[in-house]
Amino acid sequence: MVKIWLIDNKQSGEMQHPIKLREIFLKLKRVENKSFRVSQTNLYSTRSTYQRDIKCLEGMTAARRSSLQKVVSTRLRTAIGILSKDGVVLVGEKKVTSKLLQTSTSTEKMYKIDDHVACAVAGIMSDANILINTARVQAQRYTFAYQEPMPVEQLVQSLCDTKQGYTQFGGLRPFGVSFLFAGWDKNYGFQLYMSDPSGNYGGWKAAAIGANNQAAQSMLKQDYKDEITREEAVQLALKVLSKTMDSTSLTSDKLELAEVFVLPSGKVKYQVCSPDALSKLLVKSGVTQPAAEAS
Repeated sequence: MVKIWLIDNKQSGEMQHPIKLREIFLKLKRVENKSFRVSQTNLYSTRSTYQRDIKCLEGMTAARRSSLQKVVSTRLRTAIGILSKDGVVLVGEKKVTSKLLQTSTSTEKMYKIDDHVACAVAGIMSDANILINTARVQAQRYTFAYQEPMPVEQLVQSLCDTKQGYTQFGGLRPFGVSFLFAGWDKNYGFQLYMSDPSGNYGGWKAAAIGANNQAAQSMLKQDYKDEITREEAVQLALKVLSKTMDSTSLTSDKLELAEVFVLPSGKVKYQVCSPDALSKLLVKSGVTQPAAEAS
């Protein structure tokens, strides 16, 4: 029989009055007048308290994930990345909120991280700016320390570790932005990576993020070929974007296009397509008609 002892004199610390454990439970049952069982609802006072205290293995609680998706879904614009045998193509939908907005020469969807790495973003741009600046600093530190460019996957993994750290602690909001990373290094050549707000990343041959990404991903799966060239990748990206955009017409002022390729000299080059060149590409790919025919 299990017994417990009650301390009757705190100063002397003497153990007195052995009490049977069964008698205690019987008294509690009579006082409470109910079965002495702890249910899951009694264990945690509210669902929000449970979700705030526990750390999910997946890295993000369901409530925070759903709230983040609601915030990000209102700010998403489609971005597509395609890996070709001679380069990587990134195409993004530019957000035009008002005709009164002054146009900027800087890009909105495409960002250069280093001479050999660039990215396209979809989501909250203020979050994207913080992460992009972090990636730039990491790339420069690696170059300064080792006198060579930072491998693309190592840079992506380092940035995703930062993103994942913001998903597992209370009081911190995950970064509400997805990335498409395009780059080249001497280890694996041309590479394309996709990263989501939770910090997961993976290598892709063709990927889409942002609004209508599932429809775009389905079209890319049907039309993508392993031996696709950079020129064919541009036409495929424009074709997919024209069919998945919410806008009725596809013009150069609503798009951004960037490429990562290697020059004959062996230098990696990041190039953003100008509006005039982009208009010609739209006509060449058959997405839009020439200005004379359109009028």
